[in-house]
Order: sequence, then structure tokens, then C-alpha cells
Amino acid sequence: MSDLLKNKNILIMGVRNKWSIAWGIAQAAKAQGANLIFTYLGDREKESLLKLTSDMGEIDAYPCDVGSEEDMDSLFSAIKSKYGVLHGLVHAIAFAKSEDLQDTFVNTSKDGFRLAMDISVYSFIDVAKRAQELMTEGGSILTLTYRGSVKVSPGYNIMGVAKAALEASVRYASYELGNKNIRVNAISAGPIKTMSAKGVKNFSDILDVVEKKAPLKRNVTLEDLGKTAVYLLGDLSSGLTGEIIYIDAGYNIMGV
Repeated sequence: MSDLLKNKNILIMGVRNKWSIAWGIAQAAKAQGANLIFTYLGDREKESLLKLTSDMGEIDAYPCDVGSEEDMDSLFSAIKSKYGVLHGLVHAIAFAKSEDLQDTFVNTSKDGFRLAMDISVYSFIDVAKRAQELMTEGGSILTLTYRGSVKVSPGYNIMGVAKAALEASVRYASYELGNKNIRVNAISAGPIKTMSAKGVKNFSDILDVVEKKAPLKRNVTLEDLGKTAVYLLGDLSSGLTGEIIYIDAGYNIMGV
């Protein structure tokens, strides 16, 4: 099958470079016929995005700092004006200060805590609020989380707390938006080499452990995550909402 997302308008927020999980999702969605809309933060991300999408033909990409009400207003206004209807949204945005990841968790700064929660959690709530107005035919909202939300992953620190809040937000949003036929889910991805992951201490050790102990004896790939995203964004998952889907080669089931 190659048309699972045909004629669906899908907004993808968070493509930073070719290693981004959001990019893996974008590639998979495009292969299934989706009409993709991208956001970027700053000229550097715009340049990277345009290079990545050069073989996709003409694309729509809008600047958006999720911490800016003006940017958010402009983004969704532009989507409404051009597309009218939004069918899917991928929220792949998270941030924490590097010093709060390199130090111990209990030394998390107050400013760092607020910033991590604002960018990593509130932005999801904000885009869900805005997206619902355009999902007049129903839709699917998808975000990304990590096992550090429920288990201690040394070095993940404040991001573990932020992801726990994000997962709770998925459940509450799925309940409130369900009567509009809008589904809300999250992919809990196994460790994967992204730019963000480089900020976590001893990340390579985590990769080694998962490869040795996961049932599939490997780490996951962008292709693995993209395939699951296509399922969650499309009609095949029409009865699924409020769930945290682990795509981690089975590592989450292991007790040791």
C-alpha cells in the first residue's frame, strides 16, 4: 500500500536535520501520499529543511517559534487560509538547557525547569488547541516521548520530568478531543542518534545496552518510527487514542 495518507494535510513540527525523528516521519508520510506542511526555527533550520526536501517538489514551510504567540497565530492562520482543513499534526519539539542535562537532576535551575516545560509540554497543548479548530473532518495528533518519563535514565534529568508531563497531556487531550473524532497519541522511541540525544551524558552506553538486551537485539531506526507514525496518522488506527506506543525493539518489556 502506498496511499495510506493520500490527500491528508499533515503539519510536521520539529525537523532540524536528517537525523531528526520528525524527518523520518516526514519521509514515510510523503511516501504514503500526504500533503506535508513544515515549520522551522530560524534561518539555519530553514536552509537545512529546504535541502532535505529538495526532491519532494514544492513544499510549504513556515517560520515558527512555539514560544511566540505571534508565530503560532501566523502559522495556523496561514494553514487555514491555504488548506482549510488539517488532518494530522506531528509535534516533535523539545528543549532543555544543556547545563541542566549535564548537571545533576536536583540542581535543575528554576529557569531551566520553566523553559523545558514550556517548550516541551505547553507547546504541545498549544498546538493541539489550535489544530482542533482546523480538524473539521477529524484528525490525528502525534507527539514524541521517551522511556525516561517512567524510568530513571541518568542524564536525561529534567527532560524525563517534561516527558512525563507530556504523556499526561496526551491522555487529557485525547479525552477532550475525542468527541471531535480527533485522536491523540505518542510514540515512545527507543534511543536513536539525534542532535538532541548528544546532549545526554553517556548516550552511547544507552545504545549499547538496548542493542544487547532488547528482544530484537538492535536499536530502532528512523524508518521504524516513520512506519508507526504513518499508522497513527492514518485511518488504520481509527480506534486508537490516548496511547503511548513503544517503538524500542521491545526494550521496555525487559526487567533487567
